[in-house]
Amino acid sequence: MSFDTTAINKLMDKFDGHHSVWLFGYGSLIFKADFPFIERRPALIKGWTRRFWQGSHDHRGTAAAPGRVATLVPQPGAICEGMAYLVTPEEFEHLDYREKNGYLRLSTDIFFEDGSSVEGLVYIATEENAAFLGAAPELDIARQIATSTGPSGRNSDYLLDLAAALRAMGKQDAHVFEIERHLQQMGVKASAAR
Repeated sequence: MSFDTTAINKLMDKFDGHHSVWLFGYGSLIFKADFPFIERRPALIKGWTRRFWQGSHDHRGTAAAPGRVATLVPQPGAICEGMAYLVTPEEFEHLDYREKNGYLRLSTDIFFEDGSSVEGLVYIATEENAAFLGAAPELDIARQIATSTGPSGRNSDYLLDLAAALRAMGKQDAHVFEIERHLQQMGVKASAAR
């Protein structure tokens, strides 16, 4: 699969004709909703775990020096907590472009804190995409994140903002928090202005 998944995502027609669709965010979508939405609620999906295994050539790194951003990998019994947004289908043109570096729109069951659930969408960069970097020790991931910068800013800000957003929601993520700990030990701090 190529780096740019925009055309593939346009073929996803499962929710055609719907007036609104729930979108699950687990990475930058938690803290950077740069699109209009009807409603926003904490939510989770099951059977997936958040990992910084996806390369970023267009936002938090470059083709020569890719950053690392969050994707989801299947894990039986796992729960990934994040934020769900109710959006109109018109927003997918913007979201497909934002998530074009290897992410595919997939349908998933989204579970809310009140016990209700709904079928919605999530963008996942699977291991078949050209930008997938794969597993690495959290220290190595932190070293790469600490030195990567792209058009959307420092890769470390992405990780630190995600950790702060999860903490503000009262959520735990051992993988994210361990990378954050390594960055802090390296003396990496969040940018004052973003």
